[in-house]
Amino acid sequence: MRDSPRTIADFSAVLPNGEEVSLADRLGKVVLVVNTASKCGFTPQYSGLEELWQKYGERGFEVMAFPCNQFGGQEPGDADEISAFCEVNFGLSFPLMGKVEVNGPGTAPLYEWLKTQAPGLLGSKSIKWNFTKFLIDRQGKVVRRYAPTDKPAALTGDIEALL
Repeated sequence: MRDSPRTIADFSAVLPNGEEVSLADRLGKVVLVVNTASKCGFTPQYSGLEELWQKYGERGFEVMAFPCNQFGGQEPGDADEISAFCEVNFGLSFPLMGKVEVNGPGTAPLYEWLKTQAPGLLGSKSIKWNFTKFLIDRQGKVVRRYAPTDKPAALTGDIEALL
């Protein structure tokens, strides 16, 4: 029997083109994992995520955005539509991942692990809405979970402490 996952390196993710990639190359980086949506009240946070990426990317920081359509059907598009929307409206230069489920029986394994490592309020494991954020340190461990209402700029102190 395989040991329980211990770091982000124990997972893979799917790119928008369907290619599966190992997350082992994220070790040594500070990573912010976010479930996103293009038609959400929090969608303007894409700008703040891009600002964090521009400010800290060269220092070993990475944003991993996972589009998700589980909250009010707010991410209905396919990979090309989502990518085009983000580029045109927010000038995103960090990579978008393939669409995932973050709750329920189809939950992506990475999100199962994230929710276990950093439960929400009152120990809740479920993701409540789009733009829930998880900060991961250079050793691949989850440091903190942030609510959708936490704007990306509010994370700078925590990110700088890990860089």
